Amino acid sequence: MEVHLNELARLRIEGHPKGVTSVCSAHPIVLRAALRHGRQQKSTVLIEATCNQVNHLGGYTGMTPSDFASLVMKIAAEEGCPEKLIVLGGDHLGPNPWCDRPAEEAMAEAETMVAAYVDAGFRKIHLDASMGCKGEPMALDDVTTARRAARLAAVAEASARARKTGGAMPVYVIGTEVPPPGGADHPLTTIEPTAAAAALKTIEVHRRIFAAADLGQAFGRAIGLVVQPGVEFGNHNVIVYDSSKMEALQSVLTEEPQFVFEAHSTDYQGAEPLSALVKDGFPILKVGPELTFVLREALYGLDAIASDLLPGYGQRPLYAAMEVLMLDQPGNWRRHYHGTEAEMRWLRHYSLSDRIRYYWASAEAQEAVWGLCEALRGQSVPLPLFWQHMPAAQHFAEAPLDPDEVLIWRVTKSLADYHAACGVGKNEQSGSR
Repeated sequence: MEVHLNELARLRIEGHPKGVTSVCSAHPIVLRAALRHGRQQKSTVLIEATCNQVNHLGGYTGMTPSDFASLVMKIAAEEGCPEKLIVLGGDHLGPNPWCDRPAEEAMAEAETMVAAYVDAGFRKIHLDASMGCKGEPMALDDVTTARRAARLAAVAEASARARKTGGAMPVYVIGTEVPPPGGADHPLTTIEPTAAAAALKTIEVHRRIFAAADLGQAFGRAIGLVVQPGVEFGNHNVIVYDSSKMEALQSVLTEEPQFVFEAHSTDYQGAEPLSALVKDGFPILKVGPELTFVLREALYGLDAIASDLLPGYGQRPLYAAMEVLMLDQPGNWRRHYHGTEAEMRWLRHYSLSDRIRYYWASAEAQEAVWGLCEALRGQSVPLPLFWQHMPAAQHFAEAPLDPDEVLIWRVTKSLADYHAACGVGKNEQSGSR
C-alpha cells in the first residue's frame, strides 16, 4: 500500500496509523532489496541519505545528491519499481560535516548542500542545525537551532520553486535526537525519552521563527518531529522500545496534530517493538546499520561456505581482506571501538554500529566480494553447509546458487519486519532474531 508522508498525521488521528520505513543506506544491494520489496508489496519506498554520506562535495560515499538520486532511479528501473512509489529524503541536513569551521562558513556549505538535495529531487528534508560549530557549545539552544533551520528552509523553498523539472514542494522534519545518529560507542543500560515539554518547545520556537522569516507556508509542510523514543543501539547491545513510557510524549501529538514523530536508530528492534512505535505516533521508522549488518552477515556466511566447499578458495578470504583494509585505514572505526586488541578485532567486524559499512565501497572490498560471488555462482551448496553457516537460507541449497539473491534475501528479511510494523502487509519474511 502506498502511503503519502503528508497523510501520516491524519491516519494516526483517525485511528488507522500507517507507517513508512526510511531506508538510510547507500549500499547498492540494500537499495536494490528495498526497491524490489517496494515493487512486490506496492508500498512507498522512502530512501534517505545523510549529510555526511552524500553532499555537494561528495561525502564519504563520493556521491553528490544528484549522483545518489541517479543511482536509486537506475536500480529502480532495473527492478521495475514505479517512480511514483519512491520518495528521496535528506537526513540531518545542516552544518554537521563542517562543524570544525566557524558557524557562518559551515552554514554556507550547508545552504549549498540543501540546494543540491532539492535540485536533485529530494522532497523530504530533515533540517538539523542543532550541532555547534567552531567555538560553540556541542549542542545549541532552540532559538539558534531554529534560526539556522529557517535559513536552510528558505534555501530549500527557493530551490524547489526554481527547479526546472517541477515537482512537489518539500516536506520538512525538524528536531534531532540524542545521542547522535549511528549508534552509541559504549554499552547502554537505559535511554530516557524526550520530555514532552522539550518537544513542545522545539515546535513552538521553530513555528515562531519560521513565521518571522516569512516561512509560514514552509512550516505548514513540516510533518515530523525527531524525538528520542527511548530506543538505541550501541556496539554491544540494544535498548528495546518501552511503550509504557510514552504517555507524556503522545500528549504532544494531541496538542500539535500537524506532526508525527520520526524515530531514529530503530535498528535491531524487531517486529513487535516496531509495531508499537507506529501505533504510538512514530510512523517514520529509520533504519540503516541493521541492513548493512545483515548484509555483512550474509557475505561472511557465504565466505565460510565457500571456504568449506571449494578447494583452493582459501580460509575466509573476504574476512581477511576486510581486516587488512580496516587496519590499514582505521579512521572510520578507531575512535568508536575500545578495549583489548582482541575486543577491537571482533568489534571491527561484528559491532552493531556496523562501521565496517564505510569500507564496502572501496576497491579492495569490492574485489573481495566479487571473488566470493564468482566462486560460488552456479555452485550447488549442500544443505548441511547452509545448516552450519546460514541455517535460515537452507532453501538455497542443492540448486545452482546466485549469491546476489542470497544477499538481497537476507536484507529483505529485515525490511519485512519494518513493512509489517508499518501496517501495510503481513510479515511473511520475518527477520526477528
